[in-house]
Amino acid sequence: MLLKPQRLVYEGLVRSALLEDVGHGADLTTDAIVPGDAQITARIAARKAGIVAGLDASVFAFELLDRETTVEARIADGDAVAAGGEIARVRGSARAILTGERTALNVLGRLCGIATATRELVDLVAGTKARIVCTRKTTPGWRALERYAVRCGGGSDHRFGLDDAVLVKDNHIAVAGSLHGCVAAVRASVGHMVKVEVEVDTLDQLREALLEPVDAVLLDNMSPDELHEAVGMVNGKIITEASGGITKANVAEIASTGVDLISAGWLTHSSPALDVGLDIG
Repeated sequence: MLLKPQRLVYEGLVRSALLEDVGHGADLTTDAIVPGDAQITARIAARKAGIVAGLDASVFAFELLDRETTVEARIADGDAVAAGGEIARVRGSARAILTGERTALNVLGRLCGIATATRELVDLVAGTKARIVCTRKTTPGWRALERYAVRCGGGSDHRFGLDDAVLVKDNHIAVAGSLHGCVAAVRASVGHMVKVEVEVDTLDQLREALLEPVDAVLLDNMSPDELHEAVGMVNGKIITEASGGITKANVAEIASTGVDLISAGWLTHSSPALDVGLDIG
């Protein structure tokens, strides 16, 4: 079951986006043309096929403009929508719906695009044990929603931020002087509930990491042959994560090496938005 973000998570983001659009508070076009008491029904539909994500957050734009707006979802987050398929029906103030249209569609299209791209990768690795996971390469302020979209697409979470797990990267090692020193420092600092992962670029670094009390290794930019050998070296003792250069063309081959996780930052920073639109009537 998908756990949707609470309104508290997205209220500020949607409010900020809407304020950016209305400027000093007026929709010059709509307010001049549409009577204040006009009521309409509109349909939100997909122009292209994809996976739905973020409907609640997107239609909140209408609710901010008129609390009496009602929304009837036709497809749930995480479900597929066909090209031309109806996602939701919106009823209420014509001014509120027309003024909030672009903000709502921007949010929905962005999140559906991430979910759709994620589902494509998930389908490509079906039949292997590999899970597709996201990264911290998110749009500032959008992380909770973008990562929810990844889950809608069938992906899984990585650490949410810097404060919920340890990931020792090459620059940490460069500053500290050794991987051993880094792991010793974090184990002495964090609690027993915090997981520790280290990034390695070579099989020699992996051998060094396996001597340390770590929970996972990030195998960075390794070839499929190297990944296969790395998985054999780990032998199920800790979690293996492949990262770097993940594409639709190579993800199946990478998954076949036996890694547990495959992380792709482009899911949240470069996925194209799904084309969605709003039509009256």
